[in-house]
Amino acid sequence: MKVASNKIIDIKSFTRKHLKGLYPEEEINSFIYMLFEAYCGLSKTELLAGKREYINESELLLVYDAVKALEQHKPIQYILGKTTFYGLEFKVTPAVLIPRPETEELVELILKEHKNNTGLKILDIGTGSGCIAVALKKNMPGCKINAIDISTDALAIARQNAKNNSVDLTFFSADILNENQWRELGTYDIIVSNPPYVLESEKKMMQPNVLDHEPASALFVPDTDPLRYYEAIFRFARHQQKKTKIYLEINESKGPELITAAIRNGLSEVAVIKDLNNKDRFLYGSINK
Repeated sequence: MKVASNKIIDIKSFTRKHLKGLYPEEEINSFIYMLFEAYCGLSKTELLAGKREYINESELLLVYDAVKALEQHKPIQYILGKTTFYGLEFKVTPAVLIPRPETEELVELILKEHKNNTGLKILDIGTGSGCIAVALKKNMPGCKINAIDISTDALAIARQNAKNNSVDLTFFSADILNENQWRELGTYDIIVSNPPYVLESEKKMMQPNVLDHEPASALFVPDTDPLRYYEAIFRFARHQQKKTKIYLEINESKGPELITAAIRNGLSEVAVIKDLNNKDRFLYGSINK
């Protein structure tokens, strides 16, 4: 791997040559714009307008290393150490999942119904980067939002993201599967979660950038127990003995099973909601006590 020169035109050519066949052309172009903006301070507009012809050696090294990492299918978000979610910037590392557009839709479902409400208590289960909790707090400043995760590394990232986005959240290290911890968590008006839901058998359909780099514990569940986190969330909601609304991201193949499980656990008004790609992606339900 060698770059012909420090000229931007040569660096673009180098990047396209080494990533060709690994990514679609449109995505490669997107990578180029992102790398030049992050490492060289050049916006897409400035890059296209030819504002600079050369970059310096330190900038070149950063771009070079990023292209090598992209060749190994490392996600661009981990390379840059950040991503955007619901219009906010979030720090991301391999300790947390990269937030997806579908999860923005989950946030939107809650805001659509509750944005003007104040005084609500909300729990985000399996917060990861904190993207759901931070986005909700930014748009519902009058609500109290707590977030839990079993990963101390993830919680450290989430706390940093809350600080960077100037929101006040409370984070707990807790495992929703551990019923002995439920009492410590308190009670809530809204429970939201994007729990692990990808089946182990679905690994073969996943891209290397996800499979080889994102945290498996935040993605996968055994085929023999695919609803384990949902069942625990349903039982926790019922355990609270109060009126609670529940919003969950789900595996598109598990909608009917989840409706049955939710009703069996005492939820009412249960519905599966499709995402913008017309896939079953969210479950809504409520505990009316």
